[in-house]
Amino acid sequence: MRRPLTPLWLAERSRVAGLSQRAARIGLVLLGLFLLATLSVLTIPASQADTGFYASVVDGVRHGGNYYAVTADALRGGDYPLRPVFTFELPTLAVVTGHLPPFVVRLLLYALVVAAATAWHARLKAALATTGARWFAAAMLFFALVPMLRPSLIVVPEAWAALFVALSLAVRKPGHWLDAVALGLAAALICQTAIVYLVIMAVFALVERTRRESLGWVVAIGVFLVAFAAHVHAVGEVVRPLDPAGDPFGLLGFGLFVDGMVGATILAFLPLWLAGPLVGIALFGWAVWRNATGLRAIALAVAAAIGIALFGRDNTAHWALLLAPLLLPGLAFAADGVRDLLGAALDGRRITVTRIVR
Repeated sequence: MRRPLTPLWLAERSRVAGLSQRAARIGLVLLGLFLLATLSVLTIPASQADTGFYASVVDGVRHGGNYYAVTADALRGGDYPLRPVFTFELPTLAVVTGHLPPFVVRLLLYALVVAAATAWHARLKAALATTGARWFAAAMLFFALVPMLRPSLIVVPEAWAALFVALSLAVRKPGHWLDAVALGLAAALICQTAIVYLVIMAVFALVERTRRESLGWVVAIGVFLVAFAAHVHAVGEVVRPLDPAGDPFGLLGFGLFVDGMVGATILAFLPLWLAGPLVGIALFGWAVWRNATGLRAIALAVAAAIGIALFGRDNTAHWALLLAPLLLPGLAFAADGVRDLLGAALDGRRITVTRIVR
């Protein structure tokens, strides 16, 4: 078997190090097809989140309105469907921001960004072996988190949930899961789509047979379901029989996911033909990082991609925010993965057997 190459940037070998030549060539073909698939972003219309809608809801709550009544009126005013229930976000963020001074909300968002940056910087520093790699990863982390500070995103639930998810994943370690569970639950109570994160974490804990952690994630899911049941009841009180219902399936495909990831990060300043494949390479990096956190991150990415491809529409770009803080640091992991695949696939060494007759 071919000897694995010494890691280039990673502190330990990548997940694809030591592959046979045949397996490496198959891996390169699959990676190439995946990068080609990211170019489907060129075929879809630009997606843009209606942040004004969220701002109007917060403003209505700030002036004494009932969250559900205010949201229903805003949906009707924007010609949005009021059914299914998922068209209504959970009230947590709107109620909290509606009752706090705007500068306090802004400070809370800044503090959350700093906490996520600090936690992930420590994780990336431990995962990478060279100073150059650590500087590169720090830059990617900066470029991933700075867009989350845009004033328009303060009222968007996915932005806050994304930061809680990123922080949760960063602080979770074997035997230290309580903080991660609490932060993950906070994300789900702000944005209902973050329940996917809780489920993924619970599945991994069950597979790894960590009983207490498994119980923690299951309890968090239970708390969310109780809150969501109350939410469903409250929505039913304000939806009228003649209110329009939307088709839950947008079916815009993988390109919409890539477009959302590009728009949510600094990649938005690059041409799509370049930004799209960079999204793919970053995701590949998370997949080849030989770490349980990397597996959880890529599982979340797969779930987000499937969800956005199936249910997303041209005004749901903000859904991709849930993964945005985690995307770009994957580029630091990808260098070793690409080098290992190419090295194994192009390895031309041959073994010559010489028979000596005495």
